[in-house]
Amino acid sequence: MVRADAADRHPSAVPPRLGDRDTTVTTTTIGGPGGPDTATPPPAGPVPPADDPGGDGPGPRRIVQRRGPSDLVFRGVARAGGAAVLAIMALVGLFLALQAWPAVEMAGWRFLTVQDWDPAGNNFGVAGVLAGTVLIALVAIAISVPLATGTALYISEYAPRRVRPLLVNLVDLMAAVPSVVYGIWGFFLLQPQLLVAGDQGEGLPRWLATYLGWIPVFKVDGYDPRDPVASPTALTSSTFIAGVVVAMMVAPIITSVMREVFSQAPVGEREGAYALGATRWGMIRSVVLPFGRGGMIGGTMLGLGRALGETIAVFLIVSMVFVVQPHILQNGAGSISALIALRYGDSTALGIAALMAAGLVLFLMTLVVNFVASMVIARSRSGAASEV
Repeated sequence: MVRADAADRHPSAVPPRLGDRDTTVTTTTIGGPGGPDTATPPPAGPVPPADDPGGDGPGPRRIVQRRGPSDLVFRGVARAGGAAVLAIMALVGLFLALQAWPAVEMAGWRFLTVQDWDPAGNNFGVAGVLAGTVLIALVAIAISVPLATGTALYISEYAPRRVRPLLVNLVDLMAAVPSVVYGIWGFFLLQPQLLVAGDQGEGLPRWLATYLGWIPVFKVDGYDPRDPVASPTALTSSTFIAGVVVAMMVAPIITSVMREVFSQAPVGEREGAYALGATRWGMIRSVVLPFGRGGMIGGTMLGLGRALGETIAVFLIVSMVFVVQPHILQNGAGSISALIALRYGDSTALGIAALMAAGLVLFLMTLVVNFVASMVIARSRSGAASEV
């Protein structure tokens, strides 16, 4: 009862609530029988709550992550590896720029517009071979993307579980085959036996020239496909044949990327599509393909980067020309990589500098394509789902 009377006489003696900054603390001393009640004055400022890190309370707990030695070593090795890749790439670009500077200083911007290669006469440029490089890569992508898409969908959605690992290993094995093997296959089997066969040159190029020759890209100058005595050599060593060989080389890479993306499509959305009555193709069209659209674009651009820099296979197939060749079925084509392989052995100092300048152009173009592909994959839904 004494405590109740003291609380009535001194309201400030009520204990403050935890965390209430506007409440002051008053200590009351109750005297003995007949003695006066004495009270201490309140503190000068508000009392900080118990969970205030700036006050006298315990404050919030801070979680400190202590990495073990193995984690620190792995982190250092991973950072060193990433830095080494960037440093090597920068050094390669710097080396090419320094070696190419004499040719770039002499030719200037004409290096990108001249359709000739005569360093001895100070008349050289990469306009023709640059256009040939792009055309060969585009033909390869136009053939390989549908093939890779169908293969990836079959492996991830239709193939039996027992057969699926075998197909995945076969695709990976195709990606590991050296490019010179593809070049020999294209030169000795694909071109003379399948595409331009016999004295009449029977095959797909002649069929395209016969029925689609009215389209400029399929036109062959000086060749009549309906003439029985027309020479089939007009259809050999062309951009189209080189593009077919390169397509067989980049298709496994594109297939691997697409297959990985398709397999990450959410199971819940797949089951939801089936629950709504969708067929397997309906589920693929409404769930798998939209989910993997970014990965498909990224894989295609990665394959394009590989096709732009292909050397040996193109060098074995094409008949080099240094002018822009817009007719993909016609004899004669060119690429920057094949130019370097063809002219490196017998070039003068200025010729070597010009080849280095051509390599620098190809390096920058391939770098831009790969960076754009990485950005597309990272921004896609499938790329975001694969982030760790």
